[in-house]
Amino acid sequence: MPELPEVETVRRILEPQIRGLSVRSVIVHRPEVVAYPDADTFIRALQNQIVAGVDRRGKFLTIRLESGDRVSLHLRMTGCLLFTPPDLVMEKHTHVILQMENGWELRFVDTRRFGRFWYLRADETDTVTGIGHLGKEPFDRDLDSQYLIDNLGKRKKPIKECLLEQKVVAGIGNIYSDEILFASGIHPLKPANTLTNQEWEKLACEIPKQLEYFIDRNSMTPEEYLAGKGKDYRNTPYLRVYGRAGEACVKCGKSLCRCVTGGRSSVFCPNCQT
Repeated sequence: MPELPEVETVRRILEPQIRGLSVRSVIVHRPEVVAYPDADTFIRALQNQIVAGVDRRGKFLTIRLESGDRVSLHLRMTGCLLFTPPDLVMEKHTHVILQMENGWELRFVDTRRFGRFWYLRADETDTVTGIGHLGKEPFDRDLDSQYLIDNLGKRKKPIKECLLEQKVVAGIGNIYSDEILFASGIHPLKPANTLTNQEWEKLACEIPKQLEYFIDRNSMTPEEYLAGKGKDYRNTPYLRVYGRAGEACVKCGKSLCRCVTGGRSSVFCPNCQT
């Protein structure tokens, strides 16, 4: 599933390409991917609108329109957005196409069809996307150790599970929770209510630091992004623990281990994360 670094990469690549363009027409091949209001209304409302910009909140993207309306979307597990010339061969699971005034197309591709779109009018309160329930952004200045203690410090759940709670910190998923915990020297199964003040401080430091690091590692040109079909992210070689069970720890050389908590797999170093 794309997490914050991948979603931010999509935003940084697509916004300069589509900002200022008007939507000439809209095609929806799979009506179910339009969660609100409905596919027909979505098509009519979006046609002839001009893109003002693209924002990210957690793992959500929002296309702002000059009218004040906006389109929010969540890529979920396998979704991706591609800005393509019209003659580029269409991917098999292309469900939504925005044909832009310059002839190019913004295509939404999603193998498993879990991704969703929401269209909201300028004066409409968002009660449908879930964005309003998200916690702080990892880069918010007031996301500090005290904030984490206040929201997670009494939990008996493993800290790995706590980091995945979008209502506390938005955008962290299975991949980067492993990387954050490794950088912090904290075992993923450690109950949140047993963390020391020093460990909370380390977490508050490493959350933005690690996410920014992987955003930077993901940097690529629009041409590279399109050639990789929106899925060839550049930061994978820089992951130090996620997906590397059995390999040597980059810090101490011990074999990395795998565990499962909350139905999610975690990889950690038994020596560096006691």
